[in-house]
Amino acid sequence: MIPFLDLKAQYSQIKPEIDAAVARVVSSGHFVLGPEVTAFERRFADYCGTAHCRAVNSGTSALHLALLAAGVGPGDEVITVSMTFVATTAAILYSGARPVFVDVDPVTWTMDPGLIEAAMTPRTKAILPVHLHGLMADMDPIMAIARRHGLIVIEDAAQAHGAEYRGRRAGSIGDLGCFSFYPGKNLGAFGEGGALVTDRIEFARRVSLLRDWGQEAKYDHAIPGYNYRMDEIQSAVLNVKLDHIERWTEARRSLAKRYDALLADLPLARPRPPAHARHVYHVYAVRSERRDEALALLRDAGIGAGIHYPVPVHLQRAYAELRYRAGDLPVTEMLARDFLSLPIYPELLPEQAGEVVATLRRATGLQPGVAVSTRAEHPQSVLT
Repeated sequence: MIPFLDLKAQYSQIKPEIDAAVARVVSSGHFVLGPEVTAFERRFADYCGTAHCRAVNSGTSALHLALLAAGVGPGDEVITVSMTFVATTAAILYSGARPVFVDVDPVTWTMDPGLIEAAMTPRTKAILPVHLHGLMADMDPIMAIARRHGLIVIEDAAQAHGAEYRGRRAGSIGDLGCFSFYPGKNLGAFGEGGALVTDRIEFARRVSLLRDWGQEAKYDHAIPGYNYRMDEIQSAVLNVKLDHIERWTEARRSLAKRYDALLADLPLARPRPPAHARHVYHVYAVRSERRDEALALLRDAGIGAGIHYPVPVHLQRAYAELRYRAGDLPVTEMLARDFLSLPIYPELLPEQAGEVVATLRRATGLQPGVAVSTRAEHPQSVLT
């Protein structure tokens, strides 16, 4: 048995540190927005290379507050992608704005900057790229477009803790960056958690108000707000894990290289990060036109595998009112049909990665060296 993710293995390696940190919070009697949160905010801002960090109770809350802090509201439009978890879209709708989807690049699988300007209208207020699977979107052209048109850029970095683009960390390039610390993330809490990072003090100050009922002081509510506060136990856990994230990230990158080598002779599309990018492999996804068959057989062999994401947001029933149809985002829809996520986490052994690939080889029935067809609608999407 090889699980898709093994959080127990991670905990066993750092158990004394975690247990001591949790006990420290319990003994203190201070459970919400206390010294652990303050310490984590300072350390995570430093890690991301930003001036400010504000911790909240989920990645979704981080996105919601980032939009509100940037002044996005009813009547506005936010350009984003559909190849993401639904939280990206939900946060835009929470703000009262409308998401406008553009397709993704067929090689990097992240927002295609060449499609942004055609999607803009007089109501466009922000661009919200998603750093998918641990690879940052192509931020230079995105930022150039935003600055040319006076738009806010909010990075959805929920899957990209420590990822880099031309030497800059995820969250540090846009006006705001948003992270999730859901337990399965590269930096995961022992429950829900999230954070925003920014260099702009006015955004940080507004988020501080919004996350805590709009309070400037106890019972002094300056603006309507939310209960989006991070608790001390989650921050204590994250403070411990932050000491290990670079080691864990390099373990993920090493496993990804092993997968790359083992899969090299199979006709599957593998991640192809640009040379200027540091991919942190929250997900290691391949593409197979026989994905569903391969997934079923891998699971039958006791190997955890998954799909990120089988139905893109624009085709989800919950968002039918946005009036998108099949065929509107052809690359996104192709990826949703083909993506297969393999197990990858720091504690996965190299020989286990070898077993995954050996089983995948048998499961797909694909022989080494067989030529691969590309999807007709996107011949530039070469499978390698």
